[in-house]
Amino acid sequence: MARNFRRQRSSHPIADLNVTNLIDLGFMLLIIFMIATPLIQQEQTVPVNLPTVAKAPQVKNEKDDRFVAVGVDAKGFYVDNKSTPVTLAQLRSRLTAYAAEAKPPVIRIRGDSKVPYQKVAELFTEVQKAGLTRFTIDAQTEP
Repeated sequence: MARNFRRQRSSHPIADLNVTNLIDLGFMLLIIFMIATPLIQQEQTVPVNLPTVAKAPQVKNEKDDRFVAVGVDAKGFYVDNKSTPVTLAQLRSRLTAYAAEAKPPVIRIRGDSKVPYQKVAELFTEVQKAGLTRFTIDAQTEP
């Protein structure tokens, strides 16, 4: 009688990694980023031709700073990148509401390069009257 020293084969788990789910996840993230990227750049809703200035070193902002864009062109003032212009009284009330917040936002002043300086000066005056002390002036840099 011959003796068999072989073990009986038991079923082993498959050690291969199924990457189909990972590929699906990658494509899903790609689609989400493609949809979300244009939504991040909302400041392009008001077509303002910014003045051109020379490059200068940038000041670092705090991570938790909130920015509110206030634009001015020949048609009027724009707040929060809305495409409809607001009157000076409406601008005044919105800036006062921003100043009343616990942590007021940083105001981004976006003036059209073709607008008379008087309108930009009115915007500066309203920002100062509201008590907002932190603001930036947006401009294009020379190539």
